[in-house]
Amino acid sequence: MRTRFSFSIVLCLCLAVPTQAQTVSDTTSTAASITPEEAPARAWQLSGFVDVYYAYDFHQPEDHHRPGFLYNHNRHNEFNVNLALLRVNYAQDKVRGNLGLMAGTYAQYNLAAEQELLRHVFEANVGVQLLPRVWLDAGIFPSHIGAESAISRDNLTLTRSLSAENTPYYEAGAKVTFEVSEKWTLTGLVLNGWQNIREAEGNQNKALGTQITFKPSSNVVLNSSTFFGNEKPDKVKQRRYFHNFYTSVSPSDKWSLIAAFDYGLEEKAGDEDGYNRWWNPTLAVKYQVLPQLGVAARGEYYHDRHGVIIGTETDNGFQTAGYSLNLDFAPTQQVLWRVEARLLDSKDDIFTKENGNPTDKNTALTTSLSFAF
Repeated sequence: MRTRFSFSIVLCLCLAVPTQAQTVSDTTSTAASITPEEAPARAWQLSGFVDVYYAYDFHQPEDHHRPGFLYNHNRHNEFNVNLALLRVNYAQDKVRGNLGLMAGTYAQYNLAAEQELLRHVFEANVGVQLLPRVWLDAGIFPSHIGAESAISRDNLTLTRSLSAENTPYYEAGAKVTFEVSEKWTLTGLVLNGWQNIREAEGNQNKALGTQITFKPSSNVVLNSSTFFGNEKPDKVKQRRYFHNFYTSVSPSDKWSLIAAFDYGLEEKAGDEDGYNRWWNPTLAVKYQVLPQLGVAARGEYYHDRHGVIIGTETDNGFQTAGYSLNLDFAPTQQVLWRVEARLLDSKDDIFTKENGNPTDKNTALTTSLSFAF
């Protein structure tokens, strides 16, 4: 009860501050008539997002839990909220800050290892401009890895790819961003670790990350992101090296495409030499049939033979292909209705049927109605 009460107070405070600022910024006065007291208010922005969903897993799990490597839209045969998010953003002169508070099954499952109150924090960070085009930001912020967001309407498909579900959605630390030009951006990061705010017991290490983004034109993005760190206690250190590359292309107003490839290495345990490897390619494409109607498809494959990221008790580990077909309908700019059919096909019997028998396939239908402002 204490957590719910505290979260309600924080939400009320966030709503109270920016609402007044919006009242000022919505006035029709000209720039010349804005007083110094009014000008900072224009730096505030308030936004929100709610994603309500229903998912049906044809294996009909009795506990309503879909496979454990899925963290979004993962409750079977029940109406639920995947993400309810309220964000306040501030940007003025050489200072910027972001605060986002959330609730939903995404927060429940994806931040299960964090302290209870921190599970409601989507982002909380502050930034200062050190030099022209150079920013220092610190706190909790969305991950620098991958093309997909925790906000479903920002992605080509409703459900997340296996890659997105099993790489960090968020991270805690500090980063320096250098906007070299309109086309190039370089970022260096020092992080607590691989998607964690609270440090694990016995681990005193910090992780490093990099991000290089190249935008040769308005409809093409090339991105390279890396992670270097140890996710085990210091006494059994196993260094992890990971690289994600993706390209996002929109050749026309109707077509959008994202192609991505992940490759990771982690030192083997104990005295065993060498590395365990995992890798996966992902391809997603969307076609906007009408301004309100779109269709999308995704193909992917995740190879984690030694269970570095996704553990199994089978001989071949996690070697799974995925196929998705998506339909979008947007009756207004604020509302988006999505329906997706998804098939996961594994090399081994890693799924469980309703009768308890193992199987190598999993099929699900998911629908979502979301609202953003």
